[in-house]
Amino acid sequence: MALIVHKYGGTSMGSTERIRNVAKRVAKWARAGHQMVVVPSAMSGETNRLLGLAKELSPASTTPALLRELDMIASTGEQVSVGLLAIALQAEGLEAVSYTGWQVPVRTDSSFTKARIQSIDDARVRADLAAGRVVIIAGFQGLDENDNITTLGRGGSDTSAVAVAAAMKAHECLIYTDVDGVYTTDPRIVPEARRLATVSFEEMLEMASLGSKVLQIRSVEFAGKYRVPLRVLSSFTPWDIDIAEEARSGTLITFEEDEKMEQAVVAGIAFNRDEAKISVLGVPDKPGIAFQILGPVAEANIDIDVIIQNVSHDGKTDFSFTVHRNDYARTIELLNTKVVPQTAATNVVGDPKICKVSIVGIGMRSHVGVASKMFRVLADEGINIQMITTSEIKTSVVIDEKYMELAVRALHKAFDLDQPAG
Repeated sequence: MALIVHKYGGTSMGSTERIRNVAKRVAKWARAGHQMVVVPSAMSGETNRLLGLAKELSPASTTPALLRELDMIASTGEQVSVGLLAIALQAEGLEAVSYTGWQVPVRTDSSFTKARIQSIDDARVRADLAAGRVVIIAGFQGLDENDNITTLGRGGSDTSAVAVAAAMKAHECLIYTDVDGVYTTDPRIVPEARRLATVSFEEMLEMASLGSKVLQIRSVEFAGKYRVPLRVLSSFTPWDIDIAEEARSGTLITFEEDEKMEQAVVAGIAFNRDEAKISVLGVPDKPGIAFQILGPVAEANIDIDVIIQNVSHDGKTDFSFTVHRNDYARTIELLNTKVVPQTAATNVVGDPKICKVSIVGIGMRSHVGVASKMFRVLADEGINIQMITTSEIKTSVVIDEKYMELAVRALHKAFDLDQPAG
């Protein structure tokens, strides 16, 4: 008997009929002898609806007090889902019980709207499993040290599911979503994109961090840290598909880098159009200037991505970095009010219409010239590169947003990702 964690996204939970199908699928696994823990998202569109109501009442404010209430509101979507799924499983003749994140409890820090999980008390869940029950745990939410309800940020149910699987040392965590696995790139951009049977944890971590929306990055980080076997598969296959076939489907995120995987220099193309570029011009080129600029940004809980400091001229330099597009206006205001007066910078300029395109592959470790090939392909298409960042297994470029799809298609073809795996 294996302990299996299933996670279902909002689309899978989008109607009572779909919830009934989820229940039938979970029941199939339970009747096959597995102990089952299920982590569902809110019904599709529900979290947006709830937060939309809050925005109507307070369109502009982002005070800590408001963020606390947003978590209180947003967490209710999952509370409805777990109750409905428990009822559907009971209708299937199984014993099932649902818990919110704070009933387990899932302990987090106090960063409202993007809290991080610190610990999970699994005693209550284990007792239920031992009694033969299916346990349904609300994803996306937890409880801070002051017993405030917190949420984990968009896609947080993935993280909840992986964290539960890690805490309980589950045999495998299956992430059911509206795609049937991890692709070489988004098939909506490149119809020739291929589904990967396996992808290494490192590649998945890079792809998630670079804009691939299949899994939330923190769920991949958790999986890597605690070595949780993770599989991404479709919730739209028939629920009565043979369980052995289902257990082999989708994409397995693996920790083994075998020879076959080494042959693929580039595993996939990731992109992110939710980025904005900001430059602080004419800052004094002296020790500590990077901290003077980025410290206040980090203190405001704004994530910074690509960073470039230009060559100094006459003791002055320009400092550029990217942030999420949603944080663009707030970052510009913060720099103008706090950083410019303190650093004597000349000006702050920005561009909210940029995107980041990246090539990812563990094979890049052992192959030279991969980055230069990427640059040549983009140059041949007349695409100007504004910023570059690299790691051992990825190269990312910041380009004008209007060239994003062209860049992705050209790179996908140039690195033979449209060809069947050898």
